[in-house]
Amino acid sequence: MTVLITGSRGRVGSALLDLLHGAGIKARAASKNPADLSPPDGIDTVRCDLSDPADFETALDGVDSVFLYAEPSHIDTFVAQARSAGVQHIALLSSSSVLAPDAAENPIAASHLAVERALAAAAADGAFEATHLQPGAFATNALQWAWAIRSGRPVELPYPGSHGDPIHEQDVAEAAFAVLTDPGLRGSSYLLTGPESLDFTEQLAILAEATGRPAAPAAVTPEEWRRSVSAHIPESFADALLSYWASHDGRPVPLTRSVEELTGHPARTFAEWATGHADAFRP
Repeated sequence: MTVLITGSRGRVGSALLDLLHGAGIKARAASKNPADLSPPDGIDTVRCDLSDPADFETALDGVDSVFLYAEPSHIDTFVAQARSAGVQHIALLSSSSVLAPDAAENPIAASHLAVERALAAAAADGAFEATHLQPGAFATNALQWAWAIRSGRPVELPYPGSHGDPIHEQDVAEAAFAVLTDPGLRGSSYLLTGPESLDFTEQLAILAEATGRPAAPAAVTPEEWRRSVSAHIPESFADALLSYWASHDGRPVPLTRSVEELTGHPARTFAEWATGHADAFRP
């Protein structure tokens, strides 16, 4: 079996490469800039920019399974090339946001939903099997607070009491490894969550404990937060985030045991993630 890993520079993709290599499974590391990759010894690299269909034929040649990031711009072409190459299974890194009632109109969810639908249609037509991994909030989202914590500044939040289900990137990689290597797990959708529903204030307290650094929240208005991120977050995305946070303000999010069911161990806690990434928050 040969597995193509798109987005191999990402935290999930790179962890998945290590898992496949450790299990003796042939993998091909793909990236828009393959020269920047440092995969384990023996793993080939290939250029695969999911926004450039010219890359698809070479990247997919001889591939049995694919770990796919959700880029919708040329998904129909990717599906057609995967079918032509004889790909048997595609595992998609989707998002729990696709389960929201307004997913098709939500700018964060819409791209994932478009790819899910394209893969599902191809699977229904017998092209290949498709599996959708739908993680909630990545624990790595906390890295956006690193500058403030390193500087000893409070973290400005529009909804400090908004809950999330932070999931460790290693758990997502291990879930992907499971569905890529066990044919009995293929063809389903898996909602992946961390083991706890934590609001932002609780997450900051855990970071303070793990890092020995002050990590205090400072409440700001949604308008103030929107202005503060306007240089690097599109307005439509900022509005979608604010709407999501408002809807979960003071409201714990539902949790699943999908990580444990797929990997055989409980999902890692946010405290475990914070301990492992503590240096990112220290001067």
